[in-house]
Amino acid sequence: MKKLITATALFLALATASGAVPYNAADNTFSAYAVGPGLNNLSIKDDKASYQWALKNDGQAQKIVQELDIDSLDPAYVHRNKRGKVDAIALPPLEPANILTSAIDAVPGIDINIQPAWEAYSQTETKRPLTVAVIDTGVDISHPDLQGSIWVNEDEIPGDGIDNDGNGFVDDVNGWNFYSNTNQVYEGPEDVHGTHAAGTIAASKDNGGIVGIADNNYVKIMPVKALGGEEGKGSPDNVIAAIKYAEANGAQICNLSFGSQNCTEEFKAAIRDSGMLFIVAAGNGDDNAIGYSIDASPIYPASLPFDNVITVANLMFDGKLDESSNFGAGSVDIAAPGTFILGITPDNGYAFMSGTSMAAPMVTGTAAMLYTSRPELSLTDIKNVILASARKMDSLNGKVLSGGMLDANGAMQWGRQ
Repeated sequence: MKKLITATALFLALATASGAVPYNAADNTFSAYAVGPGLNNLSIKDDKASYQWALKNDGQAQKIVQELDIDSLDPAYVHRNKRGKVDAIALPPLEPANILTSAIDAVPGIDINIQPAWEAYSQTETKRPLTVAVIDTGVDISHPDLQGSIWVNEDEIPGDGIDNDGNGFVDDVNGWNFYSNTNQVYEGPEDVHGTHAAGTIAASKDNGGIVGIADNNYVKIMPVKALGGEEGKGSPDNVIAAIKYAEANGAQICNLSFGSQNCTEEFKAAIRDSGMLFIVAAGNGDDNAIGYSIDASPIYPASLPFDNVITVANLMFDGKLDESSNFGAGSVDIAAPGTFILGITPDNGYAFMSGTSMAAPMVTGTAAMLYTSRPELSLTDIKNVILASARKMDSLNGKVLSGGMLDANGAMQWGRQ
């Protein structure tokens, strides 16, 4: 029996950039790339991990799409501009005939091939620790699925009001909140975006919740809150400060599931000059949530041409890019599952969310697994291995640089055959 996945939610999307745009604060604000939280219909009896199609796609998922059939409406209700495009609709009472319904079925095997990757990981004797920074909205570090997964600043004494390690931040035991300039890395439900990303990367295994990609015995999440509010927005200065904090405090890999049409030279330099590997969301299309080429209309940081950046598109469970996902073989490196991704949410919750924001942590988690289990690989090597081992797909040819989707086991085995 198919698991029907239907949801209606608001996209936090960016309009297509066109030409040079003068700097202003609004244009340079970074926004989170996600839909949701959406469908949250899991009962306490459900095996939540069985809904993680990105980890094991058995073909039992289906997306139902319902759209208004404009051509079926009385023309009196539809206003078109001079080019014939619909720009306004005064809705009459609707009949079933006015609604177009279609379905997108999952294709078995369209997943990140994690099961054999975990087996290969378990057979690796030598492992090294890793800190992954999630620069985003905050992270609910009290969630049951994140126990044992959160970075701890061992040089800081909790709650004594003293900057024990002399890094300029008082009581930064688990990270820092640059959005509000406090040590509280979680502020409330607005932090759903970062919480969801953190769970995909390194949620605890075998505890009845979801399953994270990386092993939290070795991989720790450093929450660095730079975005906030209901729409998950933040300033370039806060993001720059967050990047510098993360690296100074030991993070080697950094997840950035946000973007802007423009960015400052200081922001570009912060990423270019960093020793971290950045995994970046490609973006969720224009104002109508239709993906476009960011080769032609760049967004940032997704379009930055640096060797320490991996930009990720959103792949549907049918093996095609989600229609909202940005693309561009000159800017976007690889695709990964990002639509209807089950993850953790604040207050011990679980929900499906969609967007390139959900695709990027898939790559981040895989990069973390590679780093911990293959000490011979540098961060640059890890990027190259992930792209070289991508599973080639006709639907992605010309859309992403690698021409393929994330293959965790392919990456684990790359160079070992």
